[in-house]
Amino acid sequence: MMNKVHVKTGDTVVILSGKDKGKTGKVLAVSPKEGKVIVEGCNMVTKHVKPRKMGEAGGIVKAEGALYASKVQIVDPKTGKGTRIGHKILADGKKIRIAKASGEEV
Repeated sequence: MMNKVHVKTGDTVVILSGKDKGKTGKVLAVSPKEGKVIVEGCNMVTKHVKPRKMGEAGGIVKAEGALYASKVQIVDPKTGKGTRIGHKILADGKKIRIAKASGEEV
């Protein structure tokens, strides 16, 4: 069973809680099975990387960590603040995502 996540890859989101609260960033990856997202420049974690090939450098690398999708909200294109997402079916039968606060298409 696949779980549904309200954000897609490429969406601009604002973080609602945690150490990066208030930061905005682009969604790099979505994992619906875990209910997590990876946001560009947020929730940075340090990884200890071992050199794999001869001459390759190892060391400590900073990378984005996953966070729960419930901690992020899509940025409204009109106001620039976080908003919930709704769906609207157009006359031609096409389904689009809209921002609940302003009614703008996301």
